[in-house]
Amino acid sequence: MKKIRVLIVDDSLLIRKVLTSVLSTAPDIEVVGAAEDPLVARDMIKQLNPDVLTLDIEMPHMDGLTFLRNLMRLRPMPVVMISTLTEHGAEATLNALSLGAIDFVSKPKINAENTLADYSEEIISKVRVAANTNVKALTPHEDPPHVVKMTNAMQSIRSTRSTTGFTKIITLGSSTGGTEAIKVVMKNMPADSPPILITQHLPAAFSESFVQHIDAITQMTASIPVNGQVVEWGNIYLAPGGLQMGVTRVNNQYIIQIDDSEPVNRHKPAVDVLFHTAAKCAKDNAVCVLLTGMGADGAVGMQAMKEAGAKTIVQDEASSVVWGMPGAAFKLGCADYVVPLDDIAAKILALVKTLR
Repeated sequence: MKKIRVLIVDDSLLIRKVLTSVLSTAPDIEVVGAAEDPLVARDMIKQLNPDVLTLDIEMPHMDGLTFLRNLMRLRPMPVVMISTLTEHGAEATLNALSLGAIDFVSKPKINAENTLADYSEEIISKVRVAANTNVKALTPHEDPPHVVKMTNAMQSIRSTRSTTGFTKIITLGSSTGGTEAIKVVMKNMPADSPPILITQHLPAAFSESFVQHIDAITQMTASIPVNGQVVEWGNIYLAPGGLQMGVTRVNNQYIIQIDDSEPVNRHKPAVDVLFHTAAKCAKDNAVCVLLTGMGADGAVGMQAMKEAGAKTIVQDEASSVVWGMPGAAFKLGCADYVVPLDDIAAKILALVKTLR
């Protein structure tokens, strides 16, 4: 069996030892080297030809983001970032994902032995996925500059509101590769779009930074909702990390549901939670979208939405970083349309017009 060759890049000797020890427990992974800074890493990549890189952000001689930018330009390869779960670490990690990193894991907590088993499972799983990543799909998309929000939408679709007086709704789920995929879709949504509810697998510390990234590139208004919030036209609602988000209907309004219930499919927030609740209250007044992501979260929920009458879209394999979640929905037969990432916004808007 060909092993996955991993190069660790981190300025901390202790972290390098921990990551080497953790990854070496997997029979299909071989740590071929460990570099203390990007300058050493650059030479080791040429010599060792690794399949996957783990990369710290804050290092001497050259910071991780600068190194990543150069790497993705000269030798694109799967990179898993080693991130701190802080506001500063979240912003840096999101910037790394925008530069082409495949995924991230938190720094290992050296003094928390009871959590090391869970950490080991996470990083080993993400390295395995990274090794099979669609590297072409890692090519960074250029974000538009911060948009000036418009009071009057250039593309008005208010005339397509439900004839029953009930608001149409868009639900969207994603995971690995999703932070950038979401931005590609949202930047092409006009200010007058139906409300969009998004579940992206992210830790709590990343939610605020990510929603700011979305809000900066879209004509819509992006925010993290609170429990009981009324869903309004022209708004994007991002599920808060570490909590579950669903939606219900009261009279002719959708209401956000946020709670601290158990993980579903090992995720919190989970896409299936959002999709299953939307299937019950939105029925055939919804468009359901699954973007790139590891695993199968959202596939069964999409099936429920399709059976309730919703239109369904999955991102195609060629443009997905990982065709796990959309692929699972496709295999269930619940995808009405399989669409390249760059065309998904247009397909959503076209389908919105067909809803009753």
